[in-house]
Amino acid sequence: MDIPLKDRSNYLRGLLILAKKKGYVSQSDETIISHVSGKLGFSSRFCEETLSTLLENDFINGEPVRFVNKVFAKSFISDALKLACTRTSINPEELNWIKRSAETNHLNHKWFANELARCRCLVHKPTPTQLTLYSII
Repeated sequence: MDIPLKDRSNYLRGLLILAKKKGYVSQSDETIISHVSGKLGFSSRFCEETLSTLLENDFINGEPVRFVNKVFAKSFISDALKLACTRTSINPEELNWIKRSAETNHLNHKWFANELARCRCLVHKPTPTQLTLYSII
């Protein structure tokens, strides 16, 4: 699938926002963001610099991400929920942000609820190794 640069950038920005909302960048976050960044065509140096300054970076704000391609929007929301649900508890601020991003992309509320229910089973489990993104790029 040919993914527009705007969508690739927003996907990465969305992952960074999720990490920033926690107030720290875990080793798991670094691994996933670095791997995804490379898959989306961003340099490892860019990713390392962004991660090292993430918490102080005012350019990565909390605005919901908006995608051009609806398939990519669904992929991001699905992956964001997976990542948010793999920790010991789901951060309400992260969940609200993901929901606002789904609404911004005009994704069906029922689809979102089903996706959230599916991802809740990941709580207390290791970080997913297979993100939805990998199936469309």
